[in-house]
Amino acid sequence: MYPGLFTIFQVNHQPPSSGSDSLIQEFSNVDIEWMELALELASKAEAIGEVPVGAVLVRDKQLLAEGYNRVIVDSDPSAHAEMVALRNAGKSAANYRLPDTTIYVTLEPCCMCAGLLIHARVKRVIYAASDPKTGAAGSRFDILNSLKHNHQPIVESGLLAAAASIMLKEFFARKREA
Repeated sequence: MYPGLFTIFQVNHQPPSSGSDSLIQEFSNVDIEWMELALELASKAEAIGEVPVGAVLVRDKQLLAEGYNRVIVDSDPSAHAEMVALRNAGKSAANYRLPDTTIYVTLEPCCMCAGLLIHARVKRVIYAASDPKTGAAGSRFDILNSLKHNHQPIVESGLLAAAASIMLKEFFARKREA
């Protein structure tokens, strides 16, 4: 899709209660493979006219569920990629709690999705591109790391950020031209 455009280093945001500052760490090959799948799902969203965002939920290196933006086609303002993936996982697991899971998403979660990830008890959130307008993992808001919640996932950013950013920028450039 966008070969060679990926970032293997990222900023690791530990929950504030851990007392650690941001560290530069390398993503694993497994992380890269899951994010590549999320990018493929983002392409599916784009193919149906949606903002290209994809999400993959994993537990113990096994795919639990996947999703991509479906807001327009489903006439559902909550049908963000993360929401679709977690709804599918909840049904599959017959549980609204999804502990010990990792979500890979191509765009920083918004406030709605951040709340969802907290309530579902997702352990780790890895996102590609930052969202300076509505991102809720530190870019605009910092909901995921707030100590006011009873759960703070580990948040890691920047994995395949260039590929996700290019996909989003090209999508919106075409929308503006149309």
